Amino acid sequence: MNDQPLEPWSTHAAAELYGVHEWSAGFFDVSKDGHLTAVSGGGGADHCHDLMAIVQRLRGQGVTPPILLRFSDILAARVAAINETFRSVMISAGYRGNYRGVFPIKVNQQRQVVQEIAEFGRPYHHGFEVGSKAELVAAMACLRDEEACLVCNGYKDEAFIRLALCAQKLGLRTYLVIEMASELRMILGCAEELGVQPQLGIRAKLASRPGGLWDESGGDRSSFGLTASETVRVVDALKTAGYLHCLRMLHYHLGSQIPHIRGIRSGIREAARFYVDLVKEGAPMGVLDVGGGLAVDYDGSQTDRENSSNYGMREYCSDIVEAVMAVTDEASVPHPVIVSESGRATVAYHAVLVFNILDTSSGSDDSPAPALEDDASHETVEQLKAVLRRVGPDSLQESFHDATYYRDEVRSLFMHGQVTLRERAQAEEVFWAIAQRVALLGRTLKHVPQEIRNLAQPTGDVYYGNFSVFQSIPDVWAIDQLFPIVPLSRLDERPTCQATLADITCDCDGKIDRFVALHGVNSVLPLHQLKGAEYYLGVFLVGAYQKTLGDLHNLLGATSVVAVRSAEDGGFVLTPEIQGDTVGEVLSCAEYVPGELTARVREAAEQGVRLNRLTVSERDVIVDTYEAGVRGYTYFERD
Repeated sequence: MNDQPLEPWSTHAAAELYGVHEWSAGFFDVSKDGHLTAVSGGGGADHCHDLMAIVQRLRGQGVTPPILLRFSDILAARVAAINETFRSVMISAGYRGNYRGVFPIKVNQQRQVVQEIAEFGRPYHHGFEVGSKAELVAAMACLRDEEACLVCNGYKDEAFIRLALCAQKLGLRTYLVIEMASELRMILGCAEELGVQPQLGIRAKLASRPGGLWDESGGDRSSFGLTASETVRVVDALKTAGYLHCLRMLHYHLGSQIPHIRGIRSGIREAARFYVDLVKEGAPMGVLDVGGGLAVDYDGSQTDRENSSNYGMREYCSDIVEAVMAVTDEASVPHPVIVSESGRATVAYHAVLVFNILDTSSGSDDSPAPALEDDASHETVEQLKAVLRRVGPDSLQESFHDATYYRDEVRSLFMHGQVTLRERAQAEEVFWAIAQRVALLGRTLKHVPQEIRNLAQPTGDVYYGNFSVFQSIPDVWAIDQLFPIVPLSRLDERPTCQATLADITCDCDGKIDRFVALHGVNSVLPLHQLKGAEYYLGVFLVGAYQKTLGDLHNLLGATSVVAVRSAEDGGFVLTPEIQGDTVGEVLSCAEYVPGELTARVREAAEQGVRLNRLTVSERDVIVDTYEAGVRGYTYFERD
């Protein structure tokens, strides 16, 4: 066993263990009393909010977990950061155009988020990108800035086109981006009918492939955009129809979460070539939309892994500005307005999912230490006990191999009736004791075999969280997305458990067993043993995509959403925005009518009284309990 004393624990050690300073961009920290804090503005200490204090106040107001906390000040800071960074880079480089950011509504379609982005973006003329009629309807109602861009992407029917042209007539700077050559005739027909000179864009299908999980948005086989030959045909059709003067924008999109700056550089240079040649064709142009792709460093590693990025916001902005300048200056073309659609980088940081831990179970079946000197057992069980006695740093791999062999032998003997249930139970207790000892000793070795390293998960604990992976963080299940997960309190205590997380769905995929770690990805998360007080975890960087993508697996509904804003006195103001779905509301989504369900149960209870199976008081208890269930939160509620 390792008898070396452990280094003293500190909140600094906790921040390092969970990588808080690496992935948080300065928006989260650990306080001296071991609580996780949100730092409004991304680094200033003027507004530092204790997440446990927020949760406790909400519990006092009757808001139960799981809860999605939205930090409005962080959202405002991210909107400001992208605009101010582009502006600073352009001034330093001598760029003679402007920047206009747009938020792609598909990244987070919640009304409160869209309205706040419109509010926070107004000083910068920050607009929206839409890809459907519903998103366009929302944007038209929220945007009140004639200098902000409204970029209309996606496949368009006549109703979509009419809506976009009406937005232009309302004074919004609307760009209809041609995704398919066949859209042009419909656009021009609607424009003529409504008496509008449309502002058109072309989405280019670039050959560049940036890498990352979503890089199929670029390349020759991309589903979106026009090839070079299709672009030329659209330009010729515009010339013939007398509408070339309406072509104002070139748009491209290489994919979301581009991890390597090299992919950003190659894409922008190719797009800039498209742009200058369209100007040479006689189109006035003026706007180059570089799409999305600005990555979020979810694991804090600053690498080109899928969940990270090897560049920062300033490098991203600088590379785009410098590439556009180089190509346009060489061609003697005026610098265009640069538009970017940085949705993930805008909203990811501002949202935190908070849930409580309901219970735990041990990976070793929570068995007591096995008795090695007891009544004689089957000889194979005795051989397993001998392995436990001799486990040492020099025989870890051999001991684990022997233990696995004897454990499997006992199971085979049990199947043939040669070992009793009690002997099998004893064998499994001994096996798990060996596995735990091997895993513990393995941490002291400089070079650890992979199978010993992997023992951390099967010998770890399972912490059962009051949430649904499928509803609140579906990308964990769908695409193996990593999100930082950190306890909200007790960070001044050394965590002593190695755990995986399970949600409350009845599904084997309702789990989290990949976690952000200092050097890659861990299969377990260090957590504290449960005490009397409730234990809360926060899942961070969940502001992009997760809310809308969530589904109703096991009819577990949407969580409560609460906005947190800084108050002038340095405290915080909580604004409940969405009350978590009730059981009745979720059932309605599945075509049930809650009133009819209640009536049927009430009828069954009345029938029970008539048949003398129930008393009147028992009937009342059943009906009241059922009605309370229909009104209740879909998640676990403690009394």
